[in-house]
Amino acid sequence: MVVSIKKATDQEKLAAFQNYDAWVFDLDGTIWKGSGLVPGAKEFIELLRSYQKKVFFVTNNATKSRVTNATKLTGLGIAATTAEVYTSSFAAAAYLKTTGFRKKAYVVGEKGLVDELSAAGITCVGGPEHVGKEVDWTEPEPQVEIDPEIGAVVVGLDRYINYYKLQYATTCLVNNSSCMFIACNTDSRGHFSSSQEWAGAGTMVAAIIGSSEREPMLLGKPASFILDHLCATHQISRDKCVVVGDRLDTDILWGNQNGVATCCVLTGVTSEAQLLSPENKVQPKLYVDSLGDFLTVKPLLPTSCTIM
Repeated sequence: MVVSIKKATDQEKLAAFQNYDAWVFDLDGTIWKGSGLVPGAKEFIELLRSYQKKVFFVTNNATKSRVTNATKLTGLGIAATTAEVYTSSFAAAAYLKTTGFRKKAYVVGEKGLVDELSAAGITCVGGPEHVGKEVDWTEPEPQVEIDPEIGAVVVGLDRYINYYKLQYATTCLVNNSSCMFIACNTDSRGHFSSSQEWAGAGTMVAAIIGSSEREPMLLGKPASFILDHLCATHQISRDKCVVVGDRLDTDILWGNQNGVATCCVLTGVTSEAQLLSPENKVQPKLYVDSLGDFLTVKPLLPTSCTIM
């Protein structure tokens, strides 16, 4: 494969600023790393807003709710409303709601996932309640008792994963063919601190695929559900939208597969060497080192009118 992409010039960055009315940002590795903002991220978001651009934040991390992410953004100096934030946990809840789901959901995940499902009126079993739960192996016939009202197993990142949770989820899926299997995302790794990459939700999902021999419905990036919901809810034309993220296999693939422009930043998972490798088959429309690189367009913008 011939790689033709080059780092965006000031004129290409200016054209992107002028052409796209909706900017959809990943969070981990794009806006922040761990507890700190990527340099220039706050200033670029403010620049976009000053020209009446729509700004959204989409994360595959299902451990936090939309409210929690909006609060973190605001606390770091980037004003954000809940409506501007999309998470894979919200996607799972929104999808179940659209199906008219009336049963209970077994959660392999954390509080943020339970919060979003509960906000959609879905009763949850598991999640934080099953942290530290163990199978009683002293019993002659050990087993995990399953709530018969479980109609879906919803899996997100779970930093407190244990054998009990895996067995509960597996039993639900194996014993009930109508039980839905939903994966918030299948990310292999995530930037949960600035110094290391950590095992992602794909680890939990893969374990349950292996034990249940079932394939899940994926709702986070790169699946289309979140982008479909975002564009429909906010009346956004895809040709006026750009996705900005640090991962080729989620952020960039998500935009490429769903009809929107893409921009890769090198502040997270993807290195420049990986991006430009002949083996890479996922190419963004443009790439920059960091969101702060877009600030070079500021002197080129008109100051007396708003670009629309």
